[in-house]
Amino acid sequence: MMRRRVRGSLGLVGHLFGILLLTLLLEFAVGTLIYERASRLSLQEDEARRLAEHLVIARKLLTEAPVARRRALAVQLTTDRYDVQWTPLLTAPPLAPELNRMRSQILAWEPSLDHSDLRLRLASPGRASHISGGLQLSDGSWLYFGMHLDQARWEFTIGRIGLALIPVLALLFAGGLLIRRTLAPLRDLTRATQQVGIKDWADVEESGTADVRRLIQSFNTMQERIHRLIEERTETLAHVGHDLRTPLSRLRLRLEQIEDGEAREAMGEDISEMTAMIDSLLAFLGGEKDPEPIIQSDLAVTLATIVDDFQDQGRDILYVGPDHLEMGLRPLNLRRAIVNLVENALHYGDRARVTLGRDDQSVIIGVEDDGPGIPAERLIEVRKPFARLDQARRRNTRGLGLGLAIVDRAVALEGGELTLANRAEGGLRAEIRLPRPAA
Repeated sequence: MMRRRVRGSLGLVGHLFGILLLTLLLEFAVGTLIYERASRLSLQEDEARRLAEHLVIARKLLTEAPVARRRALAVQLTTDRYDVQWTPLLTAPPLAPELNRMRSQILAWEPSLDHSDLRLRLASPGRASHISGGLQLSDGSWLYFGMHLDQARWEFTIGRIGLALIPVLALLFAGGLLIRRTLAPLRDLTRATQQVGIKDWADVEESGTADVRRLIQSFNTMQERIHRLIEERTETLAHVGHDLRTPLSRLRLRLEQIEDGEAREAMGEDISEMTAMIDSLLAFLGGEKDPEPIIQSDLAVTLATIVDDFQDQGRDILYVGPDHLEMGLRPLNLRRAIVNLVENALHYGDRARVTLGRDDQSVIIGVEDDGPGIPAERLIEVRKPFARLDQARRRNTRGLGLGLAIVDRAVALEGGELTLANRAEGGLRAEIRLPRPAA
């Protein structure tokens, strides 16, 4: 079976990087909020001091000026930041409790205003950009004032945020590098786990944190045990295969002494079937460890040769495809898989066709027959080891039911995929898709 690739996952490095990013963003947000809060408090104190100085000067000048000149003098005291008006009315402006802190700061800077009934309020409720109020002069008249705050100083700016983000991004980059370096032993361990049972045992270096070192140590122990079991099983199978073939060879020789031709032929077929069973069992139980190297081979020639061999046996089979197609593969491994498919096709059908083609991503090998096909609900089951679908075909099934399982494993070793589908015109199509080689 093909190995399933894990998709839609960030991996351990991605998750840790995300946690680091979230932590730094939260720290940045909280730090910026605290900084802005402190800036606003500092700004409020500065504005309170300036307003206090302006009110002291305005009160002194208006108190000393004649009543007839006070309105004109108030206009002269008005600036871009402060509005000043004088009125002889005895009506006191309302008092805003939310500005008590600012009022206390003004009185702290200028204690002389403490007996002037200083009042502050927000000109627009809910907005702190315009503050107004009033204070009472010694003759009972009122000095009204308004203060315009610089709203731009109260807001975030892109430049300030960008400047504050520089150390955050630097810490994020450094943290990512440290996380990647810390998890490097786990990446080596992941690569090693993918080779267990396929390649020779290789000790993974114990490095990283204490937990990771213990994990690698346990893996090395497990890997050694698995490879030892595989080697013992392979050796056992080799001995069993040799021991079983020996009596079969003796039986085949003794067949020549049997005079009854019909009985001799029937017994010969039984011996051939037993030999095929032993071969398929040894091929399947040999595991995924395959010493055959990948070499540059002509796949088209390999398929044409297989077809020629079956044609020499008098079988109705045809090859359709290019004359040459060079690619890197394990020729003996893939040949065994194609032969199994062709034998199945000719066993369950009268004719077979082998095709070779390619698209943008794959090289496609097809083996078609004109047999009864397989019920759709059992197309997956037939690929399982020891699956016997005698009722799915019109003839008795030979062997142990390992043919397609062996093909599936051989194709997966080449990085390809095997699919089975019933043909609309009748019969079965087995299709192998191999990764297309680079041009």
